[in-house]
Amino acid sequence: MNNQNRSFFFNVDYITIFLYLCLVAIGWFNIHAAVYNEDEALINISSNSGKQLIYIIVAIIVAIIVLLLDAKFFLTLAPIFYGITILLLIIVLVVGRNVGGNQAWIPIGNFRLQPSEFAKWATSLLLARHLGVMNTKLSDTKTLLPTLGILGLPVLLIVLQPDAGSALVFISLILVLYREGLSPYFLIGGALMVLLFVLTLLYPKLYIIIGLVLIVAFLIYQFRKHRNLITVFVSGLILSVLFIFSVDFVYTSILKPHQKVRIDLILGKVNDLRGVGYNVNQSKIAIGSGGLIGKGYLQGTQTKFNFVPEQSTDFIFCTVGEEWGFIGSFVVIGLYVFLLLRIIHLAERQRSSLGRVYGYAVACIIFCHFFVNIAMTIGIMPVIGIPLPFLSYGGSSLLSFTILLFTLLKFDSNRMGIS
Repeated sequence: MNNQNRSFFFNVDYITIFLYLCLVAIGWFNIHAAVYNEDEALINISSNSGKQLIYIIVAIIVAIIVLLLDAKFFLTLAPIFYGITILLLIIVLVVGRNVGGNQAWIPIGNFRLQPSEFAKWATSLLLARHLGVMNTKLSDTKTLLPTLGILGLPVLLIVLQPDAGSALVFISLILVLYREGLSPYFLIGGALMVLLFVLTLLYPKLYIIIGLVLIVAFLIYQFRKHRNLITVFVSGLILSVLFIFSVDFVYTSILKPHQKVRIDLILGKVNDLRGVGYNVNQSKIAIGSGGLIGKGYLQGTQTKFNFVPEQSTDFIFCTVGEEWGFIGSFVVIGLYVFLLLRIIHLAERQRSSLGRVYGYAVACIIFCHFFVNIAMTIGIMPVIGIPLPFLSYGGSSLLSFTILLFTLLKFDSNRMGIS
């Protein structure tokens, strides 16, 4: 057995592969349950579950191919992969198919390609190459600006679709930059912007501005001997006030009506259980009805009678909650947590910053999808149409997540040879 084969068979992290296969299998069974029909065969390629089985087979073949390729293949072609996905994101704005208000799919026969899913992988690769291979430092403006450009370009194109969910996933990659030395002030500033946005939607602007003035006045008094800090506090106050007055413009001119209503539902400003709030309300009913151990596989009444729209895609977790109950939901969430911890472990044991950057990018993307999807099904976040990794129905989603994860496994198996 030559060294390459030995590396393939013995250096691949089989724990991660096992977790991947568990989640994919759980996903297929629950997709089958979500579209179950007693008059239909178990494997029917015309149904979502039948198509998903084909996608799973293709994904496993692609995963094996990724593991057989040289790790440097991905690094060398990272700019090309990135360029192709950017081009596809531009094309989808022109010829894309509009589904659910988002022009995010390119129809290819019976298959619909969603470029934004593959752009996450390509962006992660280029980000790793830029920060790792080039030995760059985020404290240098010459490094930070191109880095933000790599992240910002796909975000801009995805916002134009508009696909708020995918854009949010790209923004989560900021956490990777924080791991690589980005100042924590960027994260603090981002968190404060979100807080101000929510407060501005809930309370009169005058009250918020008075509160900010009082806080800044207190800080100035406490640090009155530090002129630099006083300048920072005053500048922060001015920027915060400007941001508060910009919220109305964003809310009324940029967000679509259904997005505004969904935010209003979460904030408790409206109660629309038969309109925009119908999906979330039915989702919570389905999950809650599962109780401790669930109603049993293929026995979910909310699932059988299609009370929850998009139950095999964005709301697949409803099927898990109803048919497998709290215990089943806990197991699924536990598998995701274990997978994320394993990915972080793989990232930290890389001998190069390149592998570490890519590993954390994978962790951020999967965590964002996992957290946001489950949070929206239980009603603590707005519905923004984001799939649950490896579980939700969809070829683009499964293939992109598979390539994303197995590229990391390839980097890890060859970590001694990547520098």
